[in-house]
Amino acid sequence: MIFLSVLSELLAFTALGLIAAWGEVFPRWTPVLRGRRVSLSAAMIPAAAGAIILTVLWTTLAVQVASGATLQGNPLPSDFPTITLHGWRLGLFLATYAPLPLWGPLLGLLAIAYWRRRRIPALPTPVPEYPTA
Repeated sequence: MIFLSVLSELLAFTALGLIAAWGEVFPRWTPVLRGRRVSLSAAMIPAAAGAIILTVLWTTLAVQVASGATLQGNPLPSDFPTITLHGWRLGLFLATYAPLPLWGPLLGLLAIAYWRRRRIPALPTPVPEYPTA
């Protein structure tokens, strides 16, 4: 269980590479790859796969819970949080878990922005024209 927690945190951390400088060029502390450009496919394939998997996973789970059933189609257990929690505790539970279905689509948007930033060359900076005397 600890392995899965650490793995999920590491995978979530790699999403930062889609917006950070180290997602385009390997940092200097990376032993073999330091200073080299990160290949576009090395970032895009895991990002796109993660976006698809997370979207399917959390959307399916949200629909199932909203319908009052488990993924196997059985009724939710009597100790399920949306059944047992009330008042502010239920509100806190929903506030923390309700955004999960957005994780996949937002990762997809990050991947698209990364792809556009890396594929479309930057526009040249215009040189200011100074009036001649």
